[in-house]
Amino acid sequence: MSTVDRLFYAYLDEMNVITILLPKMYHYGISTLFFLIDGKNQKQNLDIQEILPLGNEIKYICTPEFEPEIGIQNWIVDEHGGKSDLQIGSVIRTQEFDQLFFYEGKDLGVTFSTEKVTFKLWAPTATMVKVKLTTPSQDQTEEFIMNRGKKGVWSIEKMGDFERFQYSFLVCVNRVWREAVDPYAVAVTANGTHGVIVDLNKTRSFLSTTKLDLPQLYSPLDAIVYETHIRDFTIHPSSGVRNKGTYLGAAETDTIGKDGELTCLSYVKNLGVTHIELLPFNDFAGVDELAVKKEYNWGYNPLHFNVPEGSFSSNPNNPYARINELKALIETIHQQGIRVIMDVVYNHVFIREQASFEKIVPGYFFRHDQFGMPSNGTGVGNDIASERLMVRKMIVDSIDFWMKEYQVDGFRFDLMGILDIDTMNEVRKKVDETDYTALIIGEGWDLNTPIPGEKKANIRNQKKLPRIAQFNDWFRDSIKGSTFNLYDRGFALGNEHFYDAAKQVLAGSIGTEKATQGIFLEPIQTVNYIESHDNHTLWDKLTVCCQGSDHETRKKRHRLATAMVIFSQGIPFIHSGQEFFRTKKGIGNSYQSPDEINWLDWDRKSFYHNHVDFIKGIIEIRKSHRAFRLPEAKAIREHVTFLDFPKPLIGYFLKEVGQYGKWESILVLFNPTLQCMRVSLPKEGAWNVLVEEHKASILSIGITSSSHYLIQPLSVSVLVQ
Repeated sequence: MSTVDRLFYAYLDEMNVITILLPKMYHYGISTLFFLIDGKNQKQNLDIQEILPLGNEIKYICTPEFEPEIGIQNWIVDEHGGKSDLQIGSVIRTQEFDQLFFYEGKDLGVTFSTEKVTFKLWAPTATMVKVKLTTPSQDQTEEFIMNRGKKGVWSIEKMGDFERFQYSFLVCVNRVWREAVDPYAVAVTANGTHGVIVDLNKTRSFLSTTKLDLPQLYSPLDAIVYETHIRDFTIHPSSGVRNKGTYLGAAETDTIGKDGELTCLSYVKNLGVTHIELLPFNDFAGVDELAVKKEYNWGYNPLHFNVPEGSFSSNPNNPYARINELKALIETIHQQGIRVIMDVVYNHVFIREQASFEKIVPGYFFRHDQFGMPSNGTGVGNDIASERLMVRKMIVDSIDFWMKEYQVDGFRFDLMGILDIDTMNEVRKKVDETDYTALIIGEGWDLNTPIPGEKKANIRNQKKLPRIAQFNDWFRDSIKGSTFNLYDRGFALGNEHFYDAAKQVLAGSIGTEKATQGIFLEPIQTVNYIESHDNHTLWDKLTVCCQGSDHETRKKRHRLATAMVIFSQGIPFIHSGQEFFRTKKGIGNSYQSPDEINWLDWDRKSFYHNHVDFIKGIIEIRKSHRAFRLPEAKAIREHVTFLDFPKPLIGYFLKEVGQYGKWESILVLFNPTLQCMRVSLPKEGAWNVLVEEHKASILSIGITSSSHYLIQPLSVSVLVQ
């Protein structure tokens, strides 16, 4: 990046407002006249509206006779004949700029054929743009000046076959040249240093029509989401996978562990979940793709939003390998009857100053506070300004690309609360054009980013996001206890104070009683969970907050908590390994911890196979009857009753639900105490027992004809008739 020496500084801060800073060392910072000379050498006077002392400078706020043209080099001259370039200032964050340069075209990036290639880049503040092309053998590089068109889009067409050529853009803004990777790139070199021109038609044979054969998803409530990380999934020595830690490895089927039982993808199919949510697999920083074993990262350091991550590839130097292998993985998951949710990170970039966005259109893609400093609601140094039209377009275009090119079935939005409501609803609208059943879930935390509270896509504004589900921290903390205080206990861990809250979250967090206000309008908006990749696993929390309890007691509490996730109204979410008491050895933030902390321990799965069978059983029960996933709040209020049992025992009664499945009545009992509890059954006649202590089956494991039932300590029971 070049640097520029300037006598003084001048910025276009609004379309008709120019701010000039004269150093006091330069004529004492005094000038009574300023002129604007544009790229056509036309001169106009500036009216000085205000003069303000500012430390070692004098600040002049001026207005021109005519608005300066953006995209050509303009100059400011003072009364002493001093001259400085007019830089693009905060004008870039005005609505006028946004409207003036919004480009609706669908052709940004590279359009490839074997006869020619076209490059298009949105860079409205640039005064010159070049494309740099490097041959596949990297023995020849050439630069070509691009042509500026409408809406600040630069383009060039080159005749010939440029497949596998590397390319980048050289962009001049404010007289500074920067080299950037195409933000719309679909392929890159190892570690993402350059874009690569590829023929995506050559990769489409990896996708067949199996998506059409997926089990019907009538409602988001039919989903049971299983979250995992591509590397964690197979890297353990006992995974039985040949290509450990890769797309290819995750796609291997019929793999077995030391016990001869299924592992990895075939195991997940057997478990019965409907969706696998994969932690970020777009190109990210934090792992050297040429030395993968030396580093680990979850992937929340986005580099290139439309390119698969190279560290999961068998050959990061081959731009086609990661594309083909990811498509093969998604295809294979579909063949198991499972859908794929992509974890996406559109709320920030890895390093703002190094991001293509900032190099190409400095100051536009990120939010700034009232003092012009980058905001940091994400906690990683930058917030994507999704409310700006071309940022919103980038996000929607990217989502559309993954839906159509890779056939993903949904998205999990990391830190969705940073994004704005309009953008998320545009995402939902675009996704619906391809697949109305696709899930969109997100972290709707209320974060400190400089947009009005009523525009944030967070949990407080869920009424404005009707078909976007949000991770329910009320559920998490009520059942498990605070994520941020290991000693804090929730209902399943023995805290009876969460009794009322536990009932409400079981019923979809919609507010089933007049005196209780829910946090969602409809059950399709709540993602019920107690554990995810973030923070401590439930097992690790139990080892701290229940230190006085023995191993068996902790297992029972863990089982109770997970059962509450599965049987609640809403969308259940399971962290991979949760079903066999996953531990990260007490590490609460394992985003770059070694494999030994993050891997799925398949030996542990074998050791706790009885608990895995229990989780499999309750998943099957949930899937077998739609009363566990009532379609709307009205139906929940009609069919869900909490029986008047001694606290803290919860009697979750689904009454008159024959229209939703083969049972007319379903009673789910949750006992978080250390004592047996005897209860009266709500209806006469024989009840089939489906769940009791550590056993769960869609087939009856017992029958009771008594008017009473004895539920065991720290357990869940399900009775049906």
